[in-house]
Amino acid sequence: MVAGLVASGQISLTAWSDYVRSRAVYAQSTQRRFSRWLQNERVHEHSLYARLIGYALSVWQQERIVLALDTTRLWEQYCIIRIVAVYRGRGIPVVWKVLKHSSSTVAYATYAPLLDAVVEVLPAGVEVLFLADRGFADVELFKHLHRLGWHYRIRVKSNFLVYRGQQGTPISFYPLSTSHALFLHQVKITKARYGLVHLALAHHYPSRERWYVVSDQPTTTETFVEYGLRLDIEENFLDDKSNGFQLESSHIRSAAMLSRLCLVLAVATLYLTSAGTAAVERGERRQVDPHWFRGSSYFKIGWHWIRKALVQGWGLPTTLALKSALDPAPCISSKSQAAQQQPLYFRCTTVDCAISLEQSLSTA
Repeated sequence: MVAGLVASGQISLTAWSDYVRSRAVYAQSTQRRFSRWLQNERVHEHSLYARLIGYALSVWQQERIVLALDTTRLWEQYCIIRIVAVYRGRGIPVVWKVLKHSSSTVAYATYAPLLDAVVEVLPAGVEVLFLADRGFADVELFKHLHRLGWHYRIRVKSNFLVYRGQQGTPISFYPLSTSHALFLHQVKITKARYGLVHLALAHHYPSRERWYVVSDQPTTTETFVEYGLRLDIEENFLDDKSNGFQLESSHIRSAAMLSRLCLVLAVATLYLTSAGTAAVERGERRQVDPHWFRGSSYFKIGWHWIRKALVQGWGLPTTLALKSALDPAPCISSKSQAAQQQPLYFRCTTVDCAISLEQSLSTA
């Protein structure tokens, strides 16, 4: 099924049958075989994939690994919850859950088991940084991450309550001029007064957006850079959909079957990204990437390389390995656009609220 997906470039059981070697004489027999597999309740997709992703991450060479949590909807009927490992501009699926749910917002209790499942496949001793958007900002999530010993950068909504003393204030009440960043250390948040935590607030130019990020570690401008890595999971969803496997063209309408289909997508993503990484390391990128500098993702490079290998009769990669998220050759569309990119700039103010409160009490 993975071979059929990679070769055909689409989610179609009929199209996949053209790339399968079996004893079946008729294409319909192979198609039904795929359908039975997707419907088979004895196929435990998560335990199967845990071995693969665990093997790929076993050679991880960095001290820290970045995880991101997000959701995506299918046909306004189903919701995919996914945790990925951020890897060189993309997200590699680690665990997921599919449920019949028309909203992209899900409760903590729904995705909490996924957090514990991730622990089983991570390399021993690695530091974890967890990223999530404002829809996941929940005290129970903060507590869960604390129990796991993970660090986090999670965006929060503008009405989030901040306690520097007895009185809570919505985070949006803090004045921010354009290109101004305010870092509040050692505060409590929400009506539950959870904390102590640290906040990073900024009014970004030129997007004119206001950013509010909660962290378990003291915040700086680097906090926004770290949180920005969360966007890589959105690229992963695009690879599943319009930019790659065309998931939304699937005719499958069952949460259980879609979850098993996600196994096929995850294995293909892991394999193609590993193949793309290996091709770049061997200096073979320009055989499949027309750009002078790397202009395609490792996922796309791997996909083009596998297709060309099948035509040219080259040997196919047999190893899955994710060694480091550090990218020796970051993707750029052109030299001129790369030159125009500016680093984040803010006029920064840092306030240690614990010290400020002690000073006000001593003054009183």
